[in-house]
Amino acid sequence: MPASLTITFTNRILQGAAASLLVLALAGCSTTKDRMTTGSVPKLTKPVEEMDATELRSATDRLGQAYEKNPRDPVTGVNYANLLRMNGRDTQALAVMQQVAIANPGDRNVLAAYGKAQAAAGQFQQALDTIGRAQTPDRPDWKLISAQGAILDQMGRASDARQRYRDALDIQPNEPSILSNLGMSYVLTGDLRTAETYLRSAASQPTADSRVRQNLALVVGLQGRFPEAEQIARRELSPQQADANVAYLRGMLPQQNSWQKLAAKDKTSGAADNSNTN
Repeated sequence: MPASLTITFTNRILQGAAASLLVLALAGCSTTKDRMTTGSVPKLTKPVEEMDATELRSATDRLGQAYEKNPRDPVTGVNYANLLRMNGRDTQALAVMQQVAIANPGDRNVLAAYGKAQAAAGQFQQALDTIGRAQTPDRPDWKLISAQGAILDQMGRASDARQRYRDALDIQPNEPSILSNLGMSYVLTGDLRTAETYLRSAASQPTADSRVRQNLALVVGLQGRFPEAEQIARRELSPQQADANVAYLRGMLPQQNSWQKLAAKDKTSGAADNSNTN
């Protein structure tokens, strides 16, 4: 692979890496795709993960108009906030969800989406509290449990996060989104080999979607196997879909310091390995 292509792909991986952790867990709380067919809410022409930046902006504008007409409607508000976040407008998404939550204080889906918006805006403890209120002890939702794990990981509480993922797996065994987030948890602490094991397991599940395989590509790339990583990443995505994925990831939680430390650690380890072989 040409050096310039390797550098470009590496940068792309590192920029989206920390953001990837919450994509699956939090998107599962109340997805735009799942709820976009209710009532008079405008319908999407394709899944959001396949949209390019122009399509995302167009969908956001249409949902914004619907929200302005009825800002108390929970379905409209949740979907509009989701799209705002995918466009990187986290502060506006949080403001929308605050209003929707006030108007619908007992709606479980609204609480879950509100917690998601808080997490995207960096309000981790508030997000945990809100998602906790959305949970019902007699009928626990694995998606919410996994979302809590992802938030705990962003707070640096890896042990607590992994226990949450395992709790979620007890309810939903072999669920690829949980396995993917568990793998990404190990990436955050620099254990790339364990991360790859979980991500390969996630990607092998029949219900695994593109985002799981993109996380696998990420971890393979972080280990320096760039041709293999790029092959995985491009296996099922058009350039437009790849652009949409980047836009989606940018709407999640960046943790640049953690990834800079990981990159430095990886570089130091590589230098040590080279010196030992000389």
